This record gives sequence, C-alpha cells and structure tokens, in this order.
Amino acid sequence: MSQSSVRSPVRRLIWPTIATLVVFAILCSLGTWQWRRMGWKEALIEHVDNRLKDKPVAAPGPELWQGLDLAEADYTPVTVSGTFLNDKEAHFYGALMQPRGPIGGPGWFVFTPLRTDDGWIVYVNRGFVPDAMKDAAKREQAQLAGRVTVTGLLRRPENPGIFQSSPNLTKNQWFAREPAHFAATAGLPADQVAPYSIDADATPNPGGLPQGGETTVTFSNNHLQYVVTWFGLAFALLGVYGVFVNGVLKRKD
Repeated sequence: MSQSSVRSPVRRLIWPTIATLVVFAILCSLGTWQWRRMGWKEALIEHVDNRLKDKPVAAPGPELWQGLDLAEADYTPVTVSGTFLNDKEAHFYGALMQPRGPIGGPGWFVFTPLRTDDGWIVYVNRGFVPDAMKDAAKREQAQLAGRVTVTGLLRRPENPGIFQSSPNLTKNQWFAREPAHFAATAGLPADQVAPYSIDADATPNPGGLPQGGETTVTFSNNHLQYVVTWFGLAFALLGVYGVFVNGVLKRKD
C-alpha cells in the first residue's frame, strides 16, 4: 500500500474537521450564552417579585429624572398626589385576556396626565375600558376633579416595534406606552413631564371604569429550551461528523 493511499483519508478529513470544530464551538457558545441569560432572567423575575411587595415611595420628581435608570426602576411601587388633566387623556390599545377585574377583551388603557402638587406632570394609566367606553363622555363619573392621590407601579416607556401600528393622532389611539409623545401631542411642556408613567392600583374608580390594577407582570423565559436546542445541535453535529468520518475511513480508493 502506498504512502499516499494511507494518507488520503486523513487529508480528506482536515477541512471537514476544522469546519465541524468551528461550528461546534459556535453552537456551544450560544448554548452557554443562553444559560447565562436564563440565570439573569430568573434573578430579574425574583427581583421584581420582591419589589412588588415593597411599600410605595414618592414618585421621582424632576430633580431625579436625569440620572433615573428606568429599566431598573420599572415596577417600583410609588405614590403621588395632584390633579388630573382629564381633557388630555390618551388611549393605549390592549387586549386584556386574563383580567383581574370583571371586564376583559380588546379595549383601551386610559392614560391621564396628573399635575402633581409640586407642579410637574406624570401620566397615570388609570386602567382598562372596553372599546365601547373609550369616549370619556361615557364615563363622566370617573373624570375626577380636585386633588387625588394615586398609588401604583412606575413603568418605563416602550419603544414601538417594527411591526407595531403607528399612533392614530386624529382618534387619539396609541399602540405603545410613550408618555413623551402623549405629552407632545397634548401640548404639554416636555421639561415638566416625567419620563415614566404610573399604572394605578385596583382602587375602584367611580362607575367602575377605568378598571385599574391590570398591570401584567410577566417575563418570557424561554432560555432553557434555547440551551437545550443549541447544545442539542452541537452534539447532533458531532454525531453527523462521526458517521462521516466512519464512511471516509471505510472508503476504498
């Protein structure tokens, strides 16, 4: 048997072996990254669950906005007092599939600016109304006048997704939680409006609407299945490579 015939199978395996090692390393890296993300997400969920049990604190005022980490502050229980600017409410579309209150289905979350006792403004998500009750004139009882105190959860703003509908300014319909844009459309001074909003708790409103306390506190946590997928693909690749190597070594030139 010539030396070239002995070495030829090895030569045929060099590039497939290199390619397999590279792809295997990439798949294992993705699996490891998802494992770390899973640990981070579980810690976040535990952190938020614990935070929801905290005693409400004063909602951050303008002196704190510049350095406020909105992602970190999300779901913080807060309280604030002031007067609702009822004529400037915004309507944020939502489908309430598992309502805590008696009303669910498609409808609108009513975001009303509250001018605080200190003069600055924060948008309050007062709760959910069905589509038929979107018009504020149909729920006049809840258009509270005078000083009120709101307790709820601080919520960071949302960035509209690529496939998300654009707001319909004529109908006052919004599809992302955007207090800065709510304020600009309502003609409120930008420097006086908080960069966050507040989801009001379930304290009943006169007439029953809006239906407060409907904050959904859920986090998708599919990282484990991604871990299994990436590592599964990595070891499946090794199996395919093993079959390939066996075939090459058994092949006779």
